[in-house]
Amino acid sequence: MKSFEFAIISRRSGGFTLIELVVTISIIAILAAVALPRYITLQTQARAAKTQAIFGGVRSAAALAHAQAIATNSTAAATVSMEGVLVDQVNGYPAATNTGIVTALQLDTTGDQVTITPGPPTLTIDTVGGTAPNCRVTYTEAAALNASPVISAVTSAC
Repeated sequence: MKSFEFAIISRRSGGFTLIELVVTISIIAILAAVALPRYITLQTQARAAKTQAIFGGVRSAAALAHAQAIATNSTAAATVSMEGVLVDQVNGYPAATNTGIVTALQLDTTGDQVTITPGPPTLTIDTVGGTAPNCRVTYTEAAALNASPVISAVTSAC
């Protein structure tokens, strides 16, 4: 009797039954169906957060460049030096160009995964992966001396 039980046990320990495999695959499919929408939502939230971070960076870079222009008494000058790099100015604030606000912001299109469309007078920064123009930061140059530039962010379709 014992030899018969041993033969059955050794034969069953060779692999999984078809039912076990189907149940396992079904559980994995259910988990994937629940996780995939959450993953897509996280990507959208990450792009929106990135766009908001770029928006804050543009505001800060513009304010710092303006402060540098005031501190060096060069609000009417064409450039100011920020960390040893010349930043083009228009009316005391960075210009809406790659050598203006983009240089002040130290933004890199490849590393930061953005698409930049320079102006002037308006520069747009689109977050890669979002739906343009609904995942973008817009920078419009200052219209007059010491008038603030117009900076806005749209995150409705990131």
